[in-house]
Amino acid sequence: MGKDKLRKFAEINTFANVLQLEAGKSMKGEWAAKHFGNNRPIVLELACGKGEYTVNLAKLFPGHNFIGVDFKGNRIWRGAKTALEEGIPNVAFLRIQIETILEYFAENEVSEIWITFPDPQPQKSREKKRLTNPSFLAKYRQILAPDGIMHLKTDNDGLFAYTQEKLSELGLTIHAQTADLYRSDVVDEVLSIETYYEKKYLQTAKNINYLKWSWQ
Repeated sequence: MGKDKLRKFAEINTFANVLQLEAGKSMKGEWAAKHFGNNRPIVLELACGKGEYTVNLAKLFPGHNFIGVDFKGNRIWRGAKTALEEGIPNVAFLRIQIETILEYFAENEVSEIWITFPDPQPQKSREKKRLTNPSFLAKYRQILAPDGIMHLKTDNDGLFAYTQEKLSELGLTIHAQTADLYRSDVVDEVLSIETYYEKKYLQTAKNINYLKWSWQ
């Protein structure tokens, strides 16, 4: 492991806004009250990477609490450090495998979930690893409030089509969908937030797909 990664791992151990898997900490059912000290809605960014969405959403919506979830501590470091440096109090990061998310959030605890540019896991043999696989969707449903909303932004056309298919099979309600976000009438201030990877894709004129859905 490189020195820079080691430095970042050491630093996040000192960050009050980062909870790590190895720390054995869980705020299940108590995120708003115990960690944020309020009763505001909880919004997750899954596979958050550097946490651009988590941090920028927190700036736009100070009346909500935002948690970026990822397993790669050296990526989480960037978003967590930015939140600390800029004094953004409604941001936290959780370092876990997303497969274990039910161990960290209680039923109906989350109001909204963003999945931003996840690994599309294109191989058929890795379908169960896709974050919009029905097994993952079932977990999200458990922690989402009854009227909870989900979002997917991806550059991968295959994952977009796959997710559309699975949502249709499950009879879920699609509120918005586009295969070319920045040339659509769907795009707004929130959807215009760009992640590190999205900026790279846009530089090559790659289309960005977007889906918004719920169970109601």
